[in-house]
Amino acid sequence: MRAGLLALLLVMLGLQHRLLVAPGNLFELGELQDRVEREHDAVDQLAERNAQLTAEVEDLRSGVTAVEDRARSELGMIKPGETFIRVIE
Repeated sequence: MRAGLLALLLVMLGLQHRLLVAPGNLFELGELQDRVEREHDAVDQLAERNAQLTAEVEDLRSGVTAVEDRARSELGMIKPGETFIRVIE
């Protein structure tokens, strides 16, 4: 009877060691789950940014208005017949 209890105790101690101390323990599992969650958040943010950039590229390819807006804002271009007014504060 004592030998069986001792064997059972040793098995339980071995399992506890594996659960709490050995590589791949519960603490490492929690850290890895947190890391996976952070990586998923980063991937979601990058996917959203890619969708915005894809929409912007498609808009630039298909529409003249987007190209004109970009030329006006970034390059300071104006259409023929328009008057350029610069306001200095």
